[in-house]
Amino acid sequence: MTAATRVDTLPRGLRVEGPELASGVAERVLTVEALRFLAHLHRRFEPRRRELLLARRARRRALETGADLDFLEETAEIRGGEWQVAPAPPDLVDRRGESTGPADAQMMINALGSGARVFMADLEDSLSPSWGNVVEAQAYLADAVRRSLTFTGETGKRYELAGDLATLVVRPRGWHLPEKHLEVDGEPISASLFDFGLYLFHNARELLQRGSGPYVYLAKLEGHREARLWNEVFLEAQEALGIPAGTVRATVLIETLPAAFEMEEILYELRHHAAGLNAGRWDYIFSLLKTYHSRDFLLPDRAQVGMTVPFMRAYTEALVQACHRHGAHAIGGMAAFIPNRRDPQVTERALEAVRADKAREAADGCDGTWVAHPDLIPVVREVFDRALGERPHQKDRLREELRVEAPDLLSFLGSSPGRPGGIEGGAVTEAGVRLNINVAVQYVDAWLQGRGAVALHNLMEDAATAEISRTQLWQWLRREAILDDGRPLTTDLYRRLAAAELEDLERQALLELGEPRRPDEAARLLERLVLAPELEEFLTLPAYELLD
Repeated sequence: MTAATRVDTLPRGLRVEGPELASGVAERVLTVEALRFLAHLHRRFEPRRRELLLARRARRRALETGADLDFLEETAEIRGGEWQVAPAPPDLVDRRGESTGPADAQMMINALGSGARVFMADLEDSLSPSWGNVVEAQAYLADAVRRSLTFTGETGKRYELAGDLATLVVRPRGWHLPEKHLEVDGEPISASLFDFGLYLFHNARELLQRGSGPYVYLAKLEGHREARLWNEVFLEAQEALGIPAGTVRATVLIETLPAAFEMEEILYELRHHAAGLNAGRWDYIFSLLKTYHSRDFLLPDRAQVGMTVPFMRAYTEALVQACHRHGAHAIGGMAAFIPNRRDPQVTERALEAVRADKAREAADGCDGTWVAHPDLIPVVREVFDRALGERPHQKDRLREELRVEAPDLLSFLGSSPGRPGGIEGGAVTEAGVRLNINVAVQYVDAWLQGRGAVALHNLMEDAATAEISRTQLWQWLRREAILDDGRPLTTDLYRRLAAAELEDLERQALLELGEPRRPDEAARLLERLVLAPELEEFLTLPAYELLD
């Protein structure tokens, strides 16, 4: 324990249990006043959070017994209503290029100075939530807000923030995740409240003085009642800190299938704090698989589930319509490609695909888009500059011609031989199985080492793509998927392919002589999840128990 977290100095009912942190970090972040603020949020909102998680499970059970998702009758008046979200603050008006990545010093300096309009510092899918990582991230965020963040590379070169910087937005962890290292009254605090509360406590007033504000991305919401809880948290936190209501602005990732049926309702609940919606495409694919895991359907190899397949197209067009109908920004999905400086041809082919993807988003009406690597910012800026010109956005494109119905969002259920997920020419292949094993093992291995964003096969992989990989493997095994060469994917075949991939990875690790790895542990966890009779809700929950 550091001085700031000794038992005799903690507020009543709090307990901090975690590895010793670097000198000075805990003292800056885990102050008595900050911890008291977190305890207040926990005591006020933890019962409601637990109720909503139980409601998620109840809906999942209903879907397992044959119910289907649909638009809510009780909120019909909200959909298509005349209400509008609050006007965007000046530094969130133009969002044509957004970069994302973990909240570490090197990434933040590169991304904030990349020419992006917005940088999302990710405390969720691209941050491995070890105690050191989550506390150090808060220190880095505080330094970034004050423009004092620095980083010294291996060669001794020092990097710092300079010039025009992107607007900083922070993504707290989702409602389902705990922060086990901080207990309040004997219970672990919600990771959402931990991340959001610390960021707001340390930075809200400083951001306001600098002409900005505490802006957040909200992850993994499954409906408007969960958005309502966030709105209540915002109101309570703003009042407790003595800052104006509406100071917090939130962009919601529509990355779960249930949320796609409640997009307008989510904006309505957050309307005084809402900034927009984002098409969180990778988690959305994971959510399709998870939400209807008990149904007899298949999705093909992940690479074949692109944004132009019918159910993905319906989802993104409905998002643009929902946002623009109510004055909110519509932000396109992630381009995960990492430029390959050793192979210019690979890079050029990938950049052409990125350009085409972003041109489609701009033509559909998106006001901006996401990239995983700062080097892609010039590419997406070029596309959106051409589409928008001098305009900061295109919210005037209301897409009134669209009529997205429930069957459009659920058309992936229409699997048939040769058309898994209703995708013409789709297939499950040995290469797809092996890629899913490879990505999941490598990602979990890195995650257990403390890295939440990993460059694999020229793509930036995070928890979302690892979730797709392990859930597809589970689904293919449960449904006895037939590979394109006619073989059934059996448990025996899976184990043989997994052993071959693990052998290749261990050989690669020896050649690279890199940091210590835990591929055996990662492979055992993956096998346990893939062969389990029931689908685990989130990979990160059992993996979190293995982290310090």
